[in-house]
Amino acid sequence: MLSRRQAILALVASPAAALRPAQAVADEWPSRPIRMVVPFPAGSSPDLIARIVTEKLALALGQPIVIENRPGAGGNIGTGAVAKAAPDGYTLLFTINGPLVTAPSLYRHLSYDPIKQLAPVTLVATSPNVLAIDARLPVHSLREFVALAKSKPGALNYGSVGNGSAAHLAMEQLKAMAGIDLQHVPYPGFPQITTAMIGGQVQAGFMVPAIAMPMVNAGKLRLLAVTSTGRTAVLPSVPTVAESGYPGFEAISWQAILAPAGTPAPIVDRLYRELVKVIGSDDVREKMRAQYFVPAGTAPASLRQTMVSEKARWDKVIRAANVQPEN
Repeated sequence: MLSRRQAILALVASPAAALRPAQAVADEWPSRPIRMVVPFPAGSSPDLIARIVTEKLALALGQPIVIENRPGAGGNIGTGAVAKAAPDGYTLLFTINGPLVTAPSLYRHLSYDPIKQLAPVTLVATSPNVLAIDARLPVHSLREFVALAKSKPGALNYGSVGNGSAAHLAMEQLKAMAGIDLQHVPYPGFPQITTAMIGGQVQAGFMVPAIAMPMVNAGKLRLLAVTSTGRTAVLPSVPTVAESGYPGFEAISWQAILAPAGTPAPIVDRLYRELVKVIGSDDVREKMRAQYFVPAGTAPASLRQTMVSEKARWDKVIRAANVQPEN
């Protein structure tokens, strides 16, 4: 007759125990703290939105969610770490679109495949970029800016946070559509770009509204356009690039939550359901809008389609502008 210890060991070693249904695993999840990797520095836009969302998500799940900032290589280091993590629901990724849709075209030796190695959970929020200029420039619309740039080919500079960044690619898209020649000047971050713009070293740049608006309100910068296809609720008086003469132009920043590929579907489903409630709550929506983000909450399949379509679209921009890979 088996002892109690032997019986337990036999059960654990049996195929039935090893191959428990995914639903049984999900029913026990989460039983310990969850790690949310943000592949950007503390205080960055994705870090701020991640903390807004995870605070309430942790209450819904009944377990702490620990934010782990793992910046580097444009978000690729932290994203790669999650892609290789155990698919058990205890390591999640909160990131922007760059590491998911443009990194595969920009990095020769990317350590992960975002489509194959990450499981989409939900699109959390979107935000248009804004085209900001030095307020001392004698232009008040995108059409006037384009006319000025055409009158002085190569004389105007624009800033971005690096080769292949969203700001860089958005301006390369505009340059191609408008037929203008601007000089690219990369900087370590948006604070340095705004300082350079105020100092006259660069005259323009695409950036997130949360960075631009304090300087706009202070009269140092001027907004010419937003990069969404239609006017956005967070800046309703600012025209779009598309309506300013360049139909089809779009360069949206978005933030999403993903898990390692292979995470049990019931866990992904529960995460999605809880996140929809969190994102839809009045206090979270108000906090997002204060950062000029529009709350989302799309289904996992929709996020995957967004990743696929966005990758194809930006691949064309990268090739047309001959943006060189970072490594």
